Amino acid sequence: MSDSMKLSVGVVVGQKAGMTRIFDKDGNTVPVTVIKLIPSKITQVKLAEKDGYSALQVGYYQKRESILPKPLIGHLRKAKVENNFARFYEVKTDSANIESLGAEVDFSNLSKIEFVDVTGVSKGKGFQGVMKRHGFAGGPGAHGSQFHRRSGSIGNRATPARVFAEKKMPGHMGDEKVTVQNLKVVEVNTEKGYMLVRGCVPGANESFVFIKQSVKK
Repeated sequence: MSDSMKLSVGVVVGQKAGMTRIFDKDGNTVPVTVIKLIPSKITQVKLAEKDGYSALQVGYYQKRESILPKPLIGHLRKAKVENNFARFYEVKTDSANIESLGAEVDFSNLSKIEFVDVTGVSKGKGFQGVMKRHGFAGGPGAHGSQFHRRSGSIGNRATPARVFAEKKMPGHMGDEKVTVQNLKVVEVNTEKGYMLVRGCVPGANESFVFIKQSVKK
């Protein structure tokens, strides 16, 4: 398939640009997240008779060719893709066709969708205590308390003589895969390469997010 051809897939990738606000026709403030629609192409077609399932591999996030592994460059050139994509994701579909190889992902269908689900990796907060991580109330703030931000007792005496699994304790916070559902699509501009969704999406600015039609609307 020619590079000029475009193909619609169920999941598209974008890059979070940040948040702003717009005004609707009644003058009400609408908080929106700006998502950049970055170029992506079909880099591999997986067929049920050959691979055991039917799917499309999509490449995105371009880098310099000099820093890409040679096997990866060969994989892209075999798919007739001149872009130096460094990241990939798969979309399962029953209509996978070898003719789709090298096609550009089409974003125009986003304007026909009213609600979307957006998946991204949340901001990492590092190692945090129970008050920040789980919302514990903490102890008294007075000087003689000796119990301010600690978690308190976690055991159960001699029986069962262990700490139960999933106990809320200090630990690594954030940096997890998160999906925000039912975000309203406010605007899609494929010419300038951006879309606006109402509300916030997970992740830091410039992080990648995956957008698909809402499954609960």
